[in-house]
Amino acid sequence: MEQSYSGILKEAKERMTKAAQRLDDDLRGIRTGRASPGLVDHIKVDYYGSMTPIAQMAQVSVSDAKTIVIKPFDVGAVSLIEKAILASNLGITPQSDGKIIRLPVPMMTDDQRKKLVAHIKDLGEQQRIAVRNVRRDCNKAAQQAKKDVKITEDQEKDLEEKIQELTKASETQIDASLKKKSEELTTV
Repeated sequence: MEQSYSGILKEAKERMTKAAQRLDDDLRGIRTGRASPGLVDHIKVDYYGSMTPIAQMAQVSVSDAKTIVIKPFDVGAVSLIEKAILASNLGITPQSDGKIIRLPVPMMTDDQRKKLVAHIKDLGEQQRIAVRNVRRDCNKAAQQAKKDVKITEDQEKDLEEKIQELTKASETQIDASLKKKSEELTTV
């Protein structure tokens, strides 16, 4: 980590943004009982020895509120995509006609919804912890930079305040993502 005022601030901003983005990516892969192409974004297929995301090897669309349609660019990849979907923990069995794969998204029970809401809260807490760890690391870097006479005492205090503002903004973004996903789960 660069021990300058701007370097520490930049590092804090980047790492906190990544934590919030990671949560959004994790939440996108959680099914809510409603079909969405985002449900298969995280699934990778072993395609000729390379782990390839489904979106790079097929057209993914939603035909209705309960069905995801995957049309591979290479028809020979249909069985590979099916295996990858079955191996993922998506909980949906693919239906194929040899050219197109359909994923019927089943209705969720109240018990499943409650478990998923608890799971997304855990995911959110993990990212909050990550943001707080970034704050701790950057505050330590600011203190070290002051000891090494790279920044002044006033700059250190200002830097710590800005890092705290970034922390609050990141936690607010995490809370908003969690609230949105929780509402999707409970209103379907």
